[in-house]
Amino acid sequence: MRIGLFGGSFDPVHSAHLALARTALSTLGLNQVQLIPAGQPWQRAPLGATPAQRLAMLNLALGNTPGLVINSIEIERNGPTYTIETLEAMPTGPEYFWILGADQLVNFCTWHRWQDVVNRVTLVVAQRPGSDPNPPADLAKWLSENGKQLVHLTFDPMDISANGIRQRIARGQSTSGLITAPVANYIMIHGLYKQQKI
Repeated sequence: MRIGLFGGSFDPVHSAHLALARTALSTLGLNQVQLIPAGQPWQRAPLGATPAQRLAMLNLALGNTPGLVINSIEIERNGPTYTIETLEAMPTGPEYFWILGADQLVNFCTWHRWQDVVNRVTLVVAQRPGSDPNPPADLAKWLSENGKQLVHLTFDPMDISANGIRQRIARGQSTSGLITAPVANYIMIHGLYKQQKI
């Protein structure tokens, strides 16, 4: 089994998330991509939607898309979310690919026990607008010394961000094309992100 792991706040899940997951699934020949919503991300501000709401939006966005599934392991675990603890809890056997954007790669070496993370997975990096797709020096050195590779995923950068979507909602602007219609409807019904700081 070749399994892609795609972590994120998904606050809310948007079109670029879905496109990246589908691209990784097909390009890397994966059996599935598991989207892993973070419980309490320790490196970012409090989230705008509750864990239950973010799970609900992911379910609406994915629908029955073949090969894309939700893994709620981090939401079910109490306390701050550390990637290495998630990986240590994953079943042994499959080959795992950790999918991240180039914007996350810049700060990868600040992740808790990052060397252990990259020892357990193949890192897959997708280009993000304005971000350097090359690994930071410490990561590049570690990969070279340990015979590991960094996979660059061919993916047309999409200038879509959850923060930008939250700001558009707070301003009362359209999110058409940025999030799926079921997710937009859910956000409207539950009154999410209206208090976003602009």
